[in-house]
Amino acid sequence: MELTTAALLAASGLAAGLVNAIAGGGTFFTFSALVAAGLPPVVANATSAVAVTPANLSSAWAYRRELAANARRFAALGVVSLIGGLGGAYILTITNEASFSKIVPWLILFATVLFAASPRIVGLARRIGKSEGPHPSTRAWVVGLAFQLCVAIYGGFFGAGMGIVMLAALAITEGDDFHLINSAKHLCSTVIQLVAVVVFVAKGIVSWPETIIVGFASIAGGYIGVVFGRRLPINVIRWLVIAVGAALTLIFFMPARA
Repeated sequence: MELTTAALLAASGLAAGLVNAIAGGGTFFTFSALVAAGLPPVVANATSAVAVTPANLSSAWAYRRELAANARRFAALGVVSLIGGLGGAYILTITNEASFSKIVPWLILFATVLFAASPRIVGLARRIGKSEGPHPSTRAWVVGLAFQLCVAIYGGFFGAGMGIVMLAALAITEGDDFHLINSAKHLCSTVIQLVAVVVFVAKGIVSWPETIIVGFASIAGGYIGVVFGRRLPINVIRWLVIAVGAALTLIFFMPARA
């Protein structure tokens, strides 16, 4: 591997860890860098998922007290996330490179739009949750779980923008308690990522040299995000991710138009 390629991968991991710790969207950086490094899109997607998992696990560990206190409450969400993540990861493994390459620009465009509209999406879901009172009705709970299943399938398959949609789903089932929603989000994200990683490794579609470089850099980025992230306005980070997503959308659409 050339030094410039290694530097590109390390920079993408650092950026991914930083933005994931603050606002989410790190997949934009790692996936695009892995494709630029020469990996086929499906392998790049699987490698990206494996590489950023350790950094994301550390975020979930930070919420261990909330997760332990709400273990029964989150059980159904965990099961749904596991099933959806497994399904999405399996779909990726049976998708050929040519087909996946064609839908990548649309996936990135979809995730970018999600980031841009995230305040309205989450705000709408919270208003729905509030209208149900302090405890969501059975109908709201079922709708929220079905929503979460769809999010988990998408997360196991691609993942960029997953956290935004998940916040909306959890706002329906968990109400307006930020810490409750955030802890549930980390639990569900971790379950989806772990089951997807198991599938990707078992299917042998992970490139390990790139995984190691991106993985260690993302851990460092996650630490930097936790330490210094509070000094940065979250809107600045969010719009940076949106700008990167928009640029990548154009870049990935270009071959299709050529």
